[in-house]
Amino acid sequence: MAYPDDLLVEGEQVVMHKHPHWKMLVVPVLVLLLVVGVGTFLAALVRTTTWAPWAWLALAVVGLGLVVRLTVVPVVRWRTTHFVVTNRRVLVREGVLTRHGIDIPMRRINSVQFRHTVFERILGCGTLVIESASDEPLEFDDVPGVQKVHTMLYDELADAQT
Repeated sequence: MAYPDDLLVEGEQVVMHKHPHWKMLVVPVLVLLLVVGVGTFLAALVRTTTWAPWAWLALAVVGLGLVVRLTVVPVVRWRTTHFVVTNRRVLVREGVLTRHGIDIPMRRINSVQFRHTVFERILGCGTLVIESASDEPLEFDDVPGVQKVHTMLYDELADAQT
């Protein structure tokens, strides 16, 4: 999904658009599988009782509530989080109902760093640290392909300074 062009200024082009790494979705998917498995097991246990329809209804309501809260909400949050690099700035947008974001103009960026653990190296993600002229360093966790993003951002910085 491309970043909306109407949010860009004239002459600005998207160089890279990413969502957080898929590792953020592992726990929500495991929760979904666990809720479905446990719910199915419990539904099979009560199937021969006279109150089985009420138990199934209760299991469905509880299961649906857990799935919405612990699976659907994190997936929607992941999908609506954007890390965008343009030829003029770095943008981060987060949120579902309430959105917040930050824009860092390229000319204000002093340095770009990255770090990742051994596990993050295996998964291909890491933390990107951007130091701007007047603020504390900003850290962006779970950036997929963090080394490539770091290199590409460095190249964009060199182009912006020329």
